[in-house]
Order: sequence, then C-alpha cells, then structure tokens
Amino acid sequence: MKITEVKVWLVEGIKYNWTMLKIYTDEGYTGVGEATNWPGSPMVEAATRHAGERIVGLDPMRTDFIWTKLYRDLNWVGPFGASMCAISGIDMALLDLKGKVLGVPVYELLGGAFRKEITLYANYWFTKGGFNAEDYAAQAKEVIDAGFTGLKFDPFAHTNYFYGDDLSSNLSLTPSQMNHSYNVSKAVREAVGDDVDIMIETHAMLNTKTAIKMGNRMADLNITWFEEPLGPENPEMLKAFRERLNSEISICVGERHYTRHGIRRLLELGVCDIMMPDITRCGGPSEMKRMATMMEAYSVLLAPHNPNGPLSTLASAHVCASVPNFFRQEFMFNDVPWRDTIIDHPIHVENGKLKLSDKPGLGVDLVEEEMEKHPGIREEREGFYV
Repeated sequence: MKITEVKVWLVEGIKYNWTMLKIYTDEGYTGVGEATNWPGSPMVEAATRHAGERIVGLDPMRTDFIWTKLYRDLNWVGPFGASMCAISGIDMALLDLKGKVLGVPVYELLGGAFRKEITLYANYWFTKGGFNAEDYAAQAKEVIDAGFTGLKFDPFAHTNYFYGDDLSSNLSLTPSQMNHSYNVSKAVREAVGDDVDIMIETHAMLNTKTAIKMGNRMADLNITWFEEPLGPENPEMLKAFRERLNSEISICVGERHYTRHGIRRLLELGVCDIMMPDITRCGGPSEMKRMATMMEAYSVLLAPHNPNGPLSTLASAHVCASVPNFFRQEFMFNDVPWRDTIIDHPIHVENGKLKLSDKPGLGVDLVEEEMEKHPGIREEREGFYV
C-alpha cells in the first residue's frame, strides 16, 4: 500500500483556524488528522501541505518510520513550530488510517485502553458575559450544571496587558488589577463549590514578580494548578519560580513544549506536577504517548492542552485512554456549531466525560463539503487567549 495524496483544509473555529488533513492511498484506505496551531495558521497549513508531499509514495503502515523521517528531514528548518505541527497532524492521520486497516481503535495501537471514558475540564465557557465576578460566577454554574467537574480560565486576560505596545511594562499588574483578578477567581470558586477543579491560566504573560505574587495569593482558593507562569525558554528559571511558590500550588506547563526532547529537562528539574502537551503541536498521538511514558517515570500527570478542533479532541482522548498517568483533558465548552458536522459522527460528551467508541481508527471521517462551507479566516483575529 502506498500514499497517493495528502489534502489539507483551513477551517474556521470558534477562536482560530483549524488545520485539517486527509491521507489517501492506492488501496482506498484513508486517514484523517489535525495540525492546528495559532497564531500563524497559514504557515501551519503550508507546512502541512509540504510535509504531505514528502510522504507520497511511502507505506502508510510504517508510522514510526515516517515520523522519524519527517522529523529528520525538516529538522533543518527547526525541529519545532510549524514543521512539528505538520508532523503531528500526519502522525494522527497515519494512526487513524492504520487503525482502519487493522479494524481497531487508535487506543489499541497505543497499547490498549485503561479507560474509555475520558474526564474533561471545560475551557472557553466564559464568552457570554462581561469580565466581572457576577458574570463569571453565573457562567461557571452553567458548566457544573452540564456535568463538568473542572474548569479553566485566565483571570488576568482582560487587564489590558495582552495587546499593548510596550511589552516591558505590560507584563505587570496594578494593585487594583490584581485585586480584580483575584476577586473574579474567588467568585468562581464560591459558585462551583469546593469539589470542582479550578485551573488558573496565565499564558506566561505576567512578569516573574507578579506571577509569584498572584500564584501565592491564589493558594487559599485551592486551585488545581497554576498554568504557564513562565515561558518555555528557561527550565532553570521555572525551577527558581517553583521554589518561591506556595508548596500547595501545582504548576502545569507543556503547551509550548514540543516532543519528548522538549520536556526532558523539565522532568529532570521536577518543576511541575502536571504536563499539558498539545497533540497538534507536540508530535501527534505517537509522540504524546512517548511523552506520557517519560512523565510517568517522574510521577507527572498528563492533562492534554486542547483548544482545537474535533480530531484533536478525539486523538487526545485516545492517548488519554492508553496511559496510566492521565488526569484530565481540556475541552472547549462553547464552540462553533460545525464542530460536530465536519466529522461524520459527533463527539460523544456526557456529564463532562468524552466516551470513546470501539470504531476503527479515530472513529470518524472528515466531511469535505462541510469543511469547505467554513473556510479559515486568513486575517487572524485578536481576542483573549484560551
């Protein structure tokens, strides 16, 4: 069997474009994948088209060989970023195809299922109200009423530091901004009760002094983790941050760390309790499984980052099903209505859990004509981070 073509689509999502792809073979088997990243989705789209051309003629069943070949071939333009997104999507599609050839779900290819119901936490649940304690509290209750037992948000995202011109000053918060961010978070905790996981996101936009102060202040809200307090560039600085943070606060990082090589030093330094690799960035399902195995050796939990499209959601769930150190998976609570129509079977979420089927591969196919009704927006939109 040989790969004959790889098609790529840029599809509009609720927050940013999804990069979707489909691999075709000379024996009629196909596989679908997702390579979403943002900003710069047109670069990811172009990289995915180029990487797809490089695998035409290869045997799609040699999934690890193709992963390694692309990684080594594209290493000259950088081992991470857009090229790794392309590899991630192709790896996802190859595993989907392989599962369909063998008649087994992707989680079976990854070693079999520990579980088939994947506990989710909600993100992007706060889009209907204003940035105030009352609106956040009301919307948080809607999440709990829907059966979710965990939610995430960035309480600093509307303090106007994201889009200023002077980045040196916009990484700080005034005392009133700190108070407002804390009060919003407190209102959410009071609205959902003590037993719901609350994840606090920072997008690595705070300076170190501010991040330490706010992380420690959040300790009395019993938050589940403090996310990305620093950027991915300096693991040693993150260790120094960890040593100045309240010991009851867990740190979660990983959405901007690519492949097993990118998390090795973090694990050695013991800087985080949970890691959140993104399956459309980190190397795909094959690599996320390898990363999760490394994490297990350091007693670190897996909680995949996933503000992406439906294939990312399903593929992440297959990996989560296959590892012992799974914690939670991110899920977009509010989304575009075509999330479940660009695939031929809707994602099954019930009471805050994604229920995996036993259908081969990822269990779905892309609906090409539906994707073409929702082309990606070529001018990136500003908005608060997720």
